[in-house]
Amino acid sequence: MKALTLIIAPNPLLKQVSKPVDKIDDALRNFMKDMVSTMYAEEGVGLAAVQVGVLKRILVIDVDYKTEEHDHHHGCDHVHVINTNPRYFINPEIVEFSKECSSYNEGCLSFPDARSEVVRPEEVTVKYLDLFGKEKVEKMSGLLATCIQHEVDHLNGITFVDHISKVKRDMILNKLKKKR
Repeated sequence: MKALTLIIAPNPLLKQVSKPVDKIDDALRNFMKDMVSTMYAEEGVGLAAVQVGVLKRILVIDVDYKTEEHDHHHGCDHVHVINTNPRYFINPEIVEFSKECSSYNEGCLSFPDARSEVVRPEEVTVKYLDLFGKEKVEKMSGLLATCIQHEVDHLNGITFVDHISKVKRDMILNKLKKKR
């Protein structure tokens, strides 16, 4: 598995809508495993395919993995991840939202060092295909619900800064432009 290159805002690719996956094969599964490696290497909890330059309705999530403290030895250039439970979502669709909302201080791998409070529905029901093309319907809450909503937004060309005030959004985008 290899780490992929992240697309960083304000790259216009992040505003495009991803296309449905029509074929699930070993190449797709390997790509999704590379996405998981990238997510761990960047210390994120979710990653949409568009964030690595692929406009397909694919995302990966692992909200409860841990990284291991260790001494870097010669040739060691990767994160040691333990307690992994990567989740694979193909063509995910949120089919139900709770009326109750919650706030979470969200960040995004495509917006390095930027965070902001985002209010989203507390629970969602998601329909998706798993790594082997089996259809699943699952109710999610907590950080998993927040994360799946954040990542599905990416597939629809929406980023977390689209959910915050224009002033905060402009501050984040201007800071990113200056870094480039």
